[in-house]
Amino acid sequence: MKMNDMVLISVDDHISEPPDMYQQHLTGAELASAPTLKVADNGTTFWEYQGLKMPSVGLNAVVGRPMEEYGMEPTSFEQLRKGCYDKDARIDDMNVNGIAASLNFGSFPGFDGGRFHKVPDKNLSLIHMRGYNDWHVDEWCGSHPGRFIPCALLPTWDMKATVEEIKRLTKKGCTAVSLNENPTVQGLPSIHNAYWEPMWQAIVENDMKICLHIGAGNPAPHASMETPIEAWITTMPMSIATGAADWLNLEALHRYPQLRIALSEGGIGWIPYFLERADFSHSRHKFWTHSTFGDTKPSEIFAKHFLNCFIDDAFGLKNLDALNEDMVSYECDYPHSDSLWPEVPEYLFKTVQHLTDKQIDKITHLNAMKFFNFDMFKHNKREDLTVGALRAKAAADGVDVTPKSSGGAKPLAEGEVERPVTSGDLMKMFSHHSKAA
Repeated sequence: MKMNDMVLISVDDHISEPPDMYQQHLTGAELASAPTLKVADNGTTFWEYQGLKMPSVGLNAVVGRPMEEYGMEPTSFEQLRKGCYDKDARIDDMNVNGIAASLNFGSFPGFDGGRFHKVPDKNLSLIHMRGYNDWHVDEWCGSHPGRFIPCALLPTWDMKATVEEIKRLTKKGCTAVSLNENPTVQGLPSIHNAYWEPMWQAIVENDMKICLHIGAGNPAPHASMETPIEAWITTMPMSIATGAADWLNLEALHRYPQLRIALSEGGIGWIPYFLERADFSHSRHKFWTHSTFGDTKPSEIFAKHFLNCFIDDAFGLKNLDALNEDMVSYECDYPHSDSLWPEVPEYLFKTVQHLTDKQIDKITHLNAMKFFNFDMFKHNKREDLTVGALRAKAAADGVDVTPKSSGGAKPLAEGEVERPVTSGDLMKMFSHHSKAA
């Protein structure tokens, strides 16, 4: 297979929500009380909802900048590439990157909808989370059929409303929801509690898939405020291992064999040892832990239930035989700093040279299509979705990928002597940004 013949689906990208996202989906008092984008006196843009101010408009949405500015947090939409928040511009940026289809997580509400959990009026939260889902499914994804995989949010503070929303979303054609891998941080029962039983049943009955994105429930810890920030960045994907182990021991997996979970932005290189360790631990400790695995190895449960998603993982792909190759999918992470936009095909192709064409097709798009029940070829011909075809269209449309300096909050003070940026520097930057809002 040649690079330009690949067909790529990204199962993890992100949206910086536009300020008018509720305009077509709510009216009257419901619209008036919806989350609102505001501008502080110093020009910083922030979302306000039920008295809570949320300063981030992009969550490290630095795509299209010089790499020297990757540590600068955008503070306004003017500092974002248009593809971050505009659905049509996003298609242009997907085309120039050779990406046929994309699943997107939100920014304003958090990957898991956590900000709807934090505000006091949950009746309003339910209304506005549903409005958010309508915007995401009908407007963002519906604008370009076959190019976006819908991924919605659930009001898990209310189990009856959660089940109703799963059914409502299914009727819209949505097949994925994003959850917090550790709901106890939201004040909810653990996933091992009977509280979740109605949701497991509804998820399976409606053929819905669960996405667990890194950073929501068990974020990578900072070793110290003096630790260079690269230490934290290094551990970010692997931080999901705690959640993966927790979900791997979920008893509901044995009662609901159709339950499927994606470990979004988790990477794959660490997983072979993780599975080896899980099997070893079970073989040594099952005699007193009374675990629910029975005669099945943890690695066998993992291979059946968990989709493993990677950005750039040559080691993981070299060891694909230690994974279930039918449950591995590519992700781009646009517009965050780990994204290899607009050179995804070049980077990815280098790491799949040892794989067969069939294996390449699986990890680049077929596995994602099957997992999310997403038939993109229903809307577009395969030959029109290859890397080569999409880039040819982007070239004809004049899509510009020239890096542009955009500004934003900086981790080091103006004029400060250059030195390794620390965790403390980054925390201070976000603290100042929050106070400005």
